[in-house]
Amino acid sequence: MTSPRDLAEVGRAFLRLGLTSFGGPVAHLGYFREEFVGRRRWLDDAAYADLVALCQMLPGPASSQVVFALGMRRAGLPGALLASACFMLPSAVAMILFAYGVSSAGGVGRAGWLHGLKVAAVAVVALAVWGMAARLCPDWPRRALGLAAAAAVLAFPGTFTQVLAMAACAGLGALAIPREPSGARPAPTFGRGHAWAAGALLTFLLLLVLLPFVAGLTGNRGVKMFDGFYRAGSLVFGGGHVVLPLLRSEVVPRGWITDDAFMAGYGAAQAVPGPLFTFAGYLGAAIEPGPHAWASGLLALLAIFLPAWLLVGGVLPFWHLLRGMGRAQGALAGANAAVVGILLAALYRPVCTEGIRDARDVAAAVAAAVLIQGLRVPPWAVVALMAAAGRWILR
Repeated sequence: MTSPRDLAEVGRAFLRLGLTSFGGPVAHLGYFREEFVGRRRWLDDAAYADLVALCQMLPGPASSQVVFALGMRRAGLPGALLASACFMLPSAVAMILFAYGVSSAGGVGRAGWLHGLKVAAVAVVALAVWGMAARLCPDWPRRALGLAAAAAVLAFPGTFTQVLAMAACAGLGALAIPREPSGARPAPTFGRGHAWAAGALLTFLLLLVLLPFVAGLTGNRGVKMFDGFYRAGSLVFGGGHVVLPLLRSEVVPRGWITDDAFMAGYGAAQAVPGPLFTFAGYLGAAIEPGPHAWASGLLALLAIFLPAWLLVGGVLPFWHLLRGMGRAQGALAGANAAVVGILLAALYRPVCTEGIRDARDVAAAVAAAVLIQGLRVPPWAVVALMAAAGRWILR
């Protein structure tokens, strides 16, 4: 049974991390290790490494999936849900409030501070592409898969092409990039029972298949939005910045939000702690402006995080089987190469096409990248600096 004391401990720990975890998913994993392996000793290094490996194999935000699993290990399913809610709460509130601000300001397409946010986004996404390419495309077969995925997405924009590119690269990876099976050390137990896990996986698949039909039958924008955000959360590998092209293809072509407003929210998301997926809260609130926009923001947040929760909860009890399958790891390597290509395509369109207008913008984006990568200036500070530059210098 879950004790109130364990739940209180989980809530305090993850709310503090949600308020202070700047730097993106890689930094989040470092914070979690220091907190739960080093200080609280909820698990050892080997168990933590296994958990991170699993979450990186699954679609969705890896750091948020680690949060869910750590909460489950400490306090069962209530602990998993509480940990996830507390970790995302600070950034979710900030992003929904930002949507209210953008809605009340009006005319964001002409705002100088918005242009500064778009320039900051160019630097952030470029650094993400560079870092992910070095880690996920270390050889020419994977680089070729990534470039092919980028070319396909640029030639035929849309969610279908992105999904097809990931599936094709995963298939090629399973055939051409076999991995050595993991060692004989048994995987640690995090999950509940096999029946509960199978139910979570079945729910994930049913929602993925049925939601598009329900959305088409009802014609309700709320259902369509839930479907789009759920699909984005289900299909994005790598998490974080990779969700950018998937979300844009769901909301901008439908006319729910302009590219200007989309990039404004994406730029602002770099300045808040916690998971980048809370960008969905901004989009939901911006899509349905008005006094009750917060409800639409919460719906978007539930839709984009729900697949990650169902997947990690469903797969954890079976991890000891998956970790030894070399072909599965090869498929993951191919899918990750496609992820790099899709993000590279997004760097060109819409990030650069929307954010770069002249040589001053190029210089500002390079300066922002140097500040973040070279001088280790916190991203939130660089975002604020670029917003000010957009207001006073880059106009």
